[in-house]
Amino acid sequence: MPIDERAALRELHDRHARAVWRYVVRLTGSVATADDVVQETLLRAWRSPRIMAQDPATARSWMFTVARHLVIDEVRSARRRHELGVNELPERPVADGTDELFDTLLVEEALTDLSDEHRAVIVRAYFGGRNTAELAEELHIPEGTVKSRLHYGIRALRLALQERGVTR
Repeated sequence: MPIDERAALRELHDRHARAVWRYVVRLTGSVATADDVVQETLLRAWRSPRIMAQDPATARSWMFTVARHLVIDEVRSARRRHELGVNELPERPVADGTDELFDTLLVEEALTDLSDEHRAVIVRAYFGGRNTAELAEELHIPEGTVKSRLHYGIRALRLALQERGVTR
């Protein structure tokens, strides 16, 4: 930047920056925002040689107008609308396990409605993680019987749960 431009920018700053800064603080209530807006206003003045060459009173009104527009643009920006400043971070939700406990109690109660054969196959298959071949060997019954008991046991369990108000 040539020396005469530096001098002109320094004079513009010295004459108007404090007044523009106070104006922006009044508009926004934020010192940090005022600093940024004044800096951007001076940068725009430096990029517009005609402003630097104008009468000081005209340059001052131009700077107030630019500062006001910058504040309005900031207020309207998506970043400002979607961000919500808070003093403290919110607490993280912690699962308390209540729903899981009620689900477990409900399933246990519904299992009591099943026959012993159906209950044994379902509990060993779903909660014990055994496949049909392992169940057949453990219970000393054919695999087809295991599959049949699983099928009809699940149907009976679904009905028992529906009677207790489960709809999902």
